[in-house]
Amino acid sequence: MVDLPDNLEDTPLARLFMGHRRAPEAAWFSLPGGRVLFHTGEDADRLYFLVAGRLGVVQRPEGQESRFVGVIRPGEPAGEMAMIAGTPHTATVMALRDSELMALPRQAFLSSIQKDPQVMAELAHLMILRARRTGESSGSEPAVFGFTSLSAHVRARDLVEALELEIANLGYSVASAGAEVQSAPTEWFSNLEETHDVVLYAAEDDEPAWKAIVGRQVDRLFGVGRGEDAPPAKVELCASPPLVEQQLIDLILMQRQDCALPKGSEIWLRAAPANRLFHLKEDSRRDIARLARTLVGQSLGLVLSGGGARAYAHIGVIRALHEKDIPIDFIGGASMGAIIAAGVAMGWSDEELEWRIRKAFVESSPLGDAVFPMVAMTRGGKVRERLQEHFGEVEIPDLWLPYFCVSSDLTTGEYHLHRRGKLARALQASVALPGILPPVTDGDHVLVDGAVTKNFPTDVMRSFHLGPILGVDVAEARGLTAEDIKPPASIWRWLVSGDWRRGPPIVSILMRTATVSTSHEQASSRDYVDVFIAPDIGPIEIRDWKAYEPAVEAGYRSTLEALAKLDKPITQLRRRLTLAEQKAASRTIAAPR
Repeated sequence: MVDLPDNLEDTPLARLFMGHRRAPEAAWFSLPGGRVLFHTGEDADRLYFLVAGRLGVVQRPEGQESRFVGVIRPGEPAGEMAMIAGTPHTATVMALRDSELMALPRQAFLSSIQKDPQVMAELAHLMILRARRTGESSGSEPAVFGFTSLSAHVRARDLVEALELEIANLGYSVASAGAEVQSAPTEWFSNLEETHDVVLYAAEDDEPAWKAIVGRQVDRLFGVGRGEDAPPAKVELCASPPLVEQQLIDLILMQRQDCALPKGSEIWLRAAPANRLFHLKEDSRRDIARLARTLVGQSLGLVLSGGGARAYAHIGVIRALHEKDIPIDFIGGASMGAIIAAGVAMGWSDEELEWRIRKAFVESSPLGDAVFPMVAMTRGGKVRERLQEHFGEVEIPDLWLPYFCVSSDLTTGEYHLHRRGKLARALQASVALPGILPPVTDGDHVLVDGAVTKNFPTDVMRSFHLGPILGVDVAEARGLTAEDIKPPASIWRWLVSGDWRRGPPIVSILMRTATVSTSHEQASSRDYVDVFIAPDIGPIEIRDWKAYEPAVEAGYRSTLEALAKLDKPITQLRRRLTLAEQKAASRTIAAPR
């Protein structure tokens, strides 16, 4: 049994547990790294107090992937909200390090707080802090990161030292260390973590013993390789079980300065499975800064909805962000929004994005190859050819930015997430509006437009991105009117005028049906967004492929207006608080009013 650290002994909560230290109802125990303290849904019949080590909190909302939501540090309780409420645990908590804990049964806790009300006041204080941090930033976010070289041609220490400078420029106290501290006692690592906002560890390819220590010591692990090199026959990440189980392992591939698009991603991902992939050009401060923002919750995720021709507004949004020097670090979308997002992830400039979208959609209708509707109203050949022309054989992992798009799986009735495979084929599935474009098959699965099940996939972005999210929804900007579905007065004039290329009015009905969302779905999607934009696109109809300029202008104008209303830069909306800021916030909440 170890003693409490000096800085924990004076808190009411610590005194409560120390008072029960030798009582038969209390327990002091060790929890090895990787072991689970309690699972979601289990009865909350005990209050836990972390003496040493670190715990991780993981939630899995129904129908979604597991999401790492924070860490618990020494001196903090675990399971307090469910225990007090008498409800099952709503999250899974596990040991990220070898940890020491104390446990007190619920009844013993309730009896004790009658004698010392300060304990309940402290718990209320901690719960308020955690509730605030959920919507802002927190000291419970990952703060200790490991970088492990996977190639003799890459030095992790060089990357860590560059990151250290960028993180310090963002206003955080940061420390880094390598194999020189391999023999340091456990207390040394704990003290380093408790006195710095961010800690970075670097392990080189030829340091197996130090690699193993780093793999057990961090909240998140990055493997570092070189894109142009083949991965080793056996990749040794030495990650702890919690990192593996909770998908807290990322991959960084260093790319040559002169490469147009990253290389080698798929081969590396097969050798070293990772939750996220980052590409960094050699000696690129911009790329290092992007990774630094990601570590401290200041990276920006952009989500673009589907909406047919109205999605041109997304181009105006992107133009406004670039004009204001606001970086886009993660990007994804559905349907037409997925195509525009892909252009950004490819690294296209505003000018290139504009001329490619004009060529593919504005100059001639993508739905002009009508056929007798056996499966769809068009062959889909034009869309397929244009996607191939502009995106070629590019694989999704070979994009400069972390990217995703969604399609809808008619076989399972759920959305299908695309983060691997050919980009053009994923986009073809994401825009395959039922009844208008032929579906895409993936084995026995039938994939259609992502808008059918998830037109505004903000929750997908939140599952692997901790920073602020800007969401742009163009689907709800305008519904159908009776005028939109009115048959042409003269079929001859309709043909001569060229309006037939937009498709008959049934196209509008099918497109709107695919992109319409219930009020509940809209509200749920907005819950994950920090800045929401619904451009006022006015009378632009969903199949009006010629309405490029007014849609772009609406997106541009709406973005500038939304940014002007913010009381802080958008990248600061979820930034991690420094230790000093956390202490100040704690004092503010604790102060009497």
